[in-house]
Amino acid sequence: MTDPHESPSQTPRVSPSEPADAQVATLSPPPAGAPSTGTEKARAEKAAPVKAAEIDTGRSLLGTAWLRIRRSRIAVAALVVVCLIVLFAVLAPVLTAIEGQDPFTSRTGGDYLDEFYTPGLPLEYYRFPSTEHWLGIEPGLGRDIFARMAYGARISLTIALLSTLVSVVLGTVLGAAAGYFGGKVDMVISRIMDLFLAFPHLLLVLSLTPIMQSRLGGTALDNGSLLPIASLVIILGFFGWAYLARVVRGQVLSLREQEFVEAARAYGASRRSIILRQIIPNVMGVVLVYATMMIPTNITAEAALSFLGVGVKDPTPSWGQMLNAAQAGNWYLSDPWFLAVPAGALVITVLAFNLLGDAVRDALDPKSSR
Repeated sequence: MTDPHESPSQTPRVSPSEPADAQVATLSPPPAGAPSTGTEKARAEKAAPVKAAEIDTGRSLLGTAWLRIRRSRIAVAALVVVCLIVLFAVLAPVLTAIEGQDPFTSRTGGDYLDEFYTPGLPLEYYRFPSTEHWLGIEPGLGRDIFARMAYGARISLTIALLSTLVSVVLGTVLGAAAGYFGGKVDMVISRIMDLFLAFPHLLLVLSLTPIMQSRLGGTALDNGSLLPIASLVIILGFFGWAYLARVVRGQVLSLREQEFVEAARAYGASRRSIILRQIIPNVMGVVLVYATMMIPTNITAEAALSFLGVGVKDPTPSWGQMLNAAQAGNWYLSDPWFLAVPAGALVITVLAFNLLGDAVRDALDPKSSR
């Protein structure tokens, strides 16, 4: 019994529905080593995925794409092959210097070529890889195949990369302008897109490449192998932008109504600033995918044009020109190796770029589960 004269502040208050020792037990921390309750386990399990989600959402688009590419063995293998091909082209002077050969020296004597049974066919020792000529020598002129393959890779990749750059710049700018401005600007650019997409691409390039080379004759570009390279870059790049422009236009039509674009307008940003700083950076994922898919297309187009005799011409080395040389003299019948080397390199290069393009497309697709 409590003292009636005791002050109320010193009297402990106990809930009638809960004993006092239970209140003390709930306020005190659990002893060390005691098993955790079910509530604490649920909280720990719930915190783990939240933390992982925070880390995953903290990555940039390119960071997430790179993580997805690294998880794919096919993508990593394709990337390694592409890097090796690029290094092969960039280091062409170094590699040919190590070999001790160059792509232009001819060897037409009887010490290198057959003069009786099959005139012009390399002798057995020089027809296949050896320590002196790593991939043998070509029939007819006896030039070193490895040196011509290395310098031909530079020509093919240069034409493909520059023409892709021209197409990407034209397609991105015109597509963004059509989608953002709308109205008459959109109508004019869209009709130009339809016109470019309606023409048969290969026939158009075949007919315009000789005309372009004749027009560029006598200019600063008329300098040896620079003339066919410049003409192919202009033709392939100028007629390859329409498809990308249509895709970019569709993306911009939805982006121009987003809140960040409205905020830029309210802030007083100019149209040029909105397109260059707000719109185009948000379509770079689509542009990157298109560029990776366009490079192998342009490599094949350059090889086809050189094979048909309207692209890079002898003595400038090119994989397509080497295929043309193997076909023109029917050397593929007596010396299949001369045809197999550039054809195999072309197939491997195009396949590697295509696989890498597919991987980049899947990596930049937020709905992809691969």
